[in-house]
Amino acid sequence: MEREIRERIAVIGGGSWGTAFASMLGERYADVALWVREPDVCDGIRRDRENRVFLPGVAVPAAVRPTVDIGEALADRGIVALAVPSQHLRAVALRAAPHLSPGARVVSLAKGLENGSLQRMTEVLGEALPGFAGLLAVLSGPTFAREVAAGKPAGATVAAKDFRVAASLQAAFSGRRFRVYAETDVAGIELGGALKNVMAIAAGMSDGLGFGHNARALLIARGLAEIARVGARLGANPQTFSGLSGLGDLVLTCTGDLSRNRTFGMRVGRGEKAADILAGMKMVAEGVETARAAADLSRRLEVPMPITEQVCRILHEGKDAMAAVSELFARAPRPERD
Repeated sequence: MEREIRERIAVIGGGSWGTAFASMLGERYADVALWVREPDVCDGIRRDRENRVFLPGVAVPAAVRPTVDIGEALADRGIVALAVPSQHLRAVALRAAPHLSPGARVVSLAKGLENGSLQRMTEVLGEALPGFAGLLAVLSGPTFAREVAAGKPAGATVAAKDFRVAASLQAAFSGRRFRVYAETDVAGIELGGALKNVMAIAAGMSDGLGFGHNARALLIARGLAEIARVGARLGANPQTFSGLSGLGDLVLTCTGDLSRNRTFGMRVGRGEKAADILAGMKMVAEGVETARAAADLSRRLEVPMPITEQVCRILHEGKDAMAAVSELFARAPRPERD
């Protein structure tokens, strides 16, 4: 019985990534619960075996069982993957808390920093789910939802402070075309996944302004330097940022046409107002709010993050993008590894 419960998985969140992750697992497991907040989306998945709102055109396996009842989704589930936007993670975790099975491993699939507290997602979960502190993990990597759901090859890293927890989740999530690596550098994995979204917006702005490939490569390289600086201050392993959740995810999100953050940045670079773009989006561009939190974190830690700072000012203070570029290039020269 214990083995059966341990292998029963719930995915909390019916957006594109939650649906994709559940669908990927549904090819391997006979019963994957999927909690969906919106009744119409839930009904659509049940009826059409497709999430036409957030992931149209991708079949959802019959093994994926959607529900709007979070208690039903979590009943007797030994693994719970939370695929909700970062700014809503705390509220959803608190809602889930009374229904979690004792000993369940809780995995964050969210990529962001919480505004106000400036906490990483597992830190948020640690406060919302104090009884599960030793069972928290994060899964992150270069994973566009549509490609994962379609069964195209992809990989990610799962990290937990206890390597045994990470290894058990590695075994649970690894599939025929989904390769998972296990790690213990929770901070590094989360920071890479969160901050790359900010850099993707910057790369999109660069593309929207017509700056070309050289500028995009410059942003990726210097963006990685910013992420690594913050990571070093917070005790992350520097090697983590050359892995899947660091460089891998950064390159994907800054260059891929399926990247919501890059697309958002391109529209800003072409002259659209951030607020107008957000008003018309069905799905969240995590980098928008993470830019604010990351800029606050940079100031709190006294770690310079010039690209992040300018993205924050453009999005949240209405700064002109060309003026931001001029300021970045006017910064005093320095050694590359500084």
